[in-house]
Amino acid sequence: MAHILIAEDERDIRELVVFTLGFAGHEVTQAANGEEAVRLAMQVKPDLILTDVRMPKMTGYEVCKQIKASDITKHVPVVILSAKGQDEEKELGRASGADDYILKPFAPDELQRRVAEILQRASSQPL
Repeated sequence: MAHILIAEDERDIRELVVFTLGFAGHEVTQAANGEEAVRLAMQVKPDLILTDVRMPKMTGYEVCKQIKASDITKHVPVVILSAKGQDEEKELGRASGADDYILKPFAPDELQRRVAEILQRASSQPL
């Protein structure tokens, strides 16, 4: 299965994502803020990054921009997790380089399904 990095400052949400994706067979690395997410992404080179938008030290949009600007991680799909589903929020995500957008709250089975779809899509694209 895939190695997924979750960047989420709310511990309960982060643990739910870790449990859900771990149950689906994925290896999950956790970051509690944006700065830590960028550092860990460069170290572990995950197959997918899920990032909250509003976090300490760096927003999810900033995380996405830095991930996509690095030769080490630019190919890694980045998915924005946010409770805000307005069009302008989604546009900010796309402008930062995000590959997809998942609205919170989400059901665990929905998260597993969406992650599987995103990973499948990423694996079919040339590097």
